[in-house]
Amino acid sequence: MERATEKQVQSGKRAADSGRQWTGTLALRVLTAVVAIPIVLLVVWLGGWVAFAAALFVLAWGSYELHQMMAHSGSRPLLWVSFGLGTLLLISAMLPQWRLLLLEISLGAALLVAFPLLFWRERLDGSLVDWALTVVFALYLGWPLSLLLLLRGSQFGWPPPRGLWWLLLLFAAVWTFDSAAFFTGHFLGRHKLAPQISPGKTWEGVFGGLLCTVILCLWLAGSLLQVPWYLALILGLALSLAATLGDLAESLMKRQAQVKDSGQLMPGHGGLLDRIDSLLFAAVVLYFFSELVLALPH
Repeated sequence: MERATEKQVQSGKRAADSGRQWTGTLALRVLTAVVAIPIVLLVVWLGGWVAFAAALFVLAWGSYELHQMMAHSGSRPLLWVSFGLGTLLLISAMLPQWRLLLLEISLGAALLVAFPLLFWRERLDGSLVDWALTVVFALYLGWPLSLLLLLRGSQFGWPPPRGLWWLLLLFAAVWTFDSAAFFTGHFLGRHKLAPQISPGKTWEGVFGGLLCTVILCLWLAGSLLQVPWYLALILGLALSLAATLGDLAESLMKRQAQVKDSGQLMPGHGGLLDRIDSLLFAAVVLYFFSELVLALPH
């Protein structure tokens, strides 16, 4: 009887500690969001080379976090080459008339620059994996960021360009999905989504995020962009799926590297990649969806 009582007391203490930890994490997340969201909205509003500078910072810091994570697993991808290839992708978005040539140069450099730099290493073990990671990291970060720049464009003024509304819809949808999934998963989560990759993710959290995201897209896509309701519904589903896959993709990288967070840049959120993992995949979906909407007859 005494042992049972002790177990109950210990269980109660663990639950209380877990509750306090969750409350503290939530407070840090809210504080970080209060600071970060206005900065993001200002960058989206200004667009152009201001947005390019912000994307370049994200590329640089994200590349650093990826390479630091891989160092834990013994891999040594080429940080500056990843950043250089990603930068070419960003520049190609800012110079549409040179876009195809710059994309071709970046692909050529992945072979003619990134590969040969590994030839003179003293230790060649894992060199092929390091080359693959060098190229993939540039693609993982640089391609979605370049699509965001393409979508926003350089136009500034009133009325706001259509690309600005698309980006606001994207950020609102991803933030809504992440927040709804966070709360739904905490209070209602019972069934694990991918326990080997991310033990904290649940199916209930995904469905909660999906429901809120679909409702948001039905409202904003229709009112801001005059997208038909059935396309807005598809967009909400697609963005929810992309956000989930993006989150799991980064969790897989952290699992491979055996680290909890990608970094400590943002209190309550971990590293920068922990905050933008959902956004990267969702950006690709939204860009091609917007191109599809433009191609449809009106």
